[in-house]
This record gives sequence, structure tokens and C-alpha cells, in this order.
Amino acid sequence: MITITEHTDHESLREVLQHPLPETHNVALWWLGQAGFAVKYGKMLLLIDPYLSDFLAKKYKGQEFPHIRMMPTPILTEEVRNVTLVLGTHRHSDHSDPETLPIVSQNNPQCVFVVPRAEQEAVIQLGIPEHRLRLLNAGESFSLAKDIMIEAIPAAHEELKVNAKGEHHYLGYILTLGEITIYHSGDCCPYAGLEDELKKRAIDLALLPMNGRDDYRRSRNILGNFTLTEAVDLCKQANIPMMIGHHFGMFDFNTVRVEEAERELDRLRGDKHYFLVKPGWKYLLTFRNSV
Repeated sequence: MITITEHTDHESLREVLQHPLPETHNVALWWLGQAGFAVKYGKMLLLIDPYLSDFLAKKYKGQEFPHIRMMPTPILTEEVRNVTLVLGTHRHSDHSDPETLPIVSQNNPQCVFVVPRAEQEAVIQLGIPEHRLRLLNAGESFSLAKDIMIEAIPAAHEELKVNAKGEHHYLGYILTLGEITIYHSGDCCPYAGLEDELKKRAIDLALLPMNGRDDYRRSRNILGNFTLTEAVDLCKQANIPMMIGHHFGMFDFNTVRVEEAERELDRLRGDKHYFLVKPGWKYLLTFRNSV
């Protein structure tokens, strides 16, 4: 049986991430903002879509959407050490940050970067050495150790986008860490077959963006994600007992009203462990043998 508990960390994230988890059956997660998470499993530290800079505020200064941070970064890029893997779901800069990935690469020389094969050249142009890339397409997987496996599945960032070779530009990842299985969808909306793909993999926890989408944002090339209702429905249909909703609170033009979303989640969750992510909290997944 897998359980999830929330804890407020009094240490800085930099201090917390320096130490291995004491229990080998546990997995811990911390939100980095937007779709970013730090994941600890034993001594392994894995980052997913870390956006730790102000790159987009510089890029869009003085424009319609200036991309000014609503929340501070919980850890400075220079403080990120002992990283085993970085997973990038797609090339958008709040997921593959041009001012985070090169510094993480430089300061963590053994770190491997897992990215969509369709975005190989774009990631190399960010300064990541080609020999440190692990390229995946949807349907492919690899084992980091006997109890750690990463599998890529398609993500629909309003659409399932593939190149001429049939390689997906948007990916989600299924992480098997010991007895615990986590699904990070990347930026994604519902698409045909997703529920069935997840159901047959017995996902314990889904990390889903739930900032929604609409014609106004789409007309300005701001692609959207699940609504809160869609995220909950996906988890219920795919028999996923735990969900953490994210991808809000970073940019004022692409967020949610948290209090309203919390009330809606209270109405929808039933007996399931569905949360909106909180900055500064640790989410501890614990495996207990029921025998």
C-alpha cells in the first residue's frame, strides 16, 4: 500500500536535497514552481522541468505578458548539486530553462538529461553536451538501476505534435521508483487512449497541470493544459488514487484562483487523495507491505 503525507520543511530546499532519504521504500517530492519538481529516492535526486531563473521575464519585458514571477524560486540554480537525472518534457522555456539547464549541467557533471528525441538539437543549443543526453520517444523506456525505470508516453499540449519522423515533441514520463509509480504528464490535455494507457500501469501518484486553457490564451500562442475537473476525471477513470495539481502561481496571465480551485477540489475529490501543490512543502510517498 502507498500512502502520501504532507510536511512543512523548516530547512532550506538546498539543505534538504543534500541528504538521502533514510527509508529505501520512500519517495519524496518538492515543488519547484510551474511544472517543476525535485524527487528524492534514496540517494538519487531527479529534477523534472526545473524553471529556476527569470529568463522569461527578460525575454518578454515590456510586452503584453511580461512573465514576471509570482513566486520566488525555492532554490538557486547554483545550489543544485548531486543531481542524477533531469527530465525535460518539452522545449518551452518554463520547462527547458535556458538559464537553468546549462548551470545544472556544469555543476553536476555526472547528471544525465532525458529529453524528447524530437528536441535533441534544441537542447544541445542550450549547452548540454550531446553525450549526456538520453533521448526518448513515446513508447520508449530505460532502466537507471534495477529498481528505477523511466518510460515516455505522449503528451497533448493542446495537440499531439510529432515531427516527420514520428517523434513526439511533448512527452509525459512514468517513473517507477522501487514499489512506487509516478506519472508526470508534462504539459497536457485529455486525449484519446490516455486513460487506458495509465490504467494498465497502476499509477500511484499523478502530477498534473491544471491551469486550463481557453480561446483567449490560445489566440496569443499560450497553450493550455487540463482543467481541474479534467485532471480529477482522468485520475478517477485511470484508477489513480493520488494526484497533485500544479502549473499555477508563476505567471499572472496563466494561473488559477487558488481558493476557488481548492473549494472545487473539495467538491470533486470524494475519498481520493487529491491536492493542489503548495510551495515549501514535502510530499512523502511511503510503501508499506500489506502482507
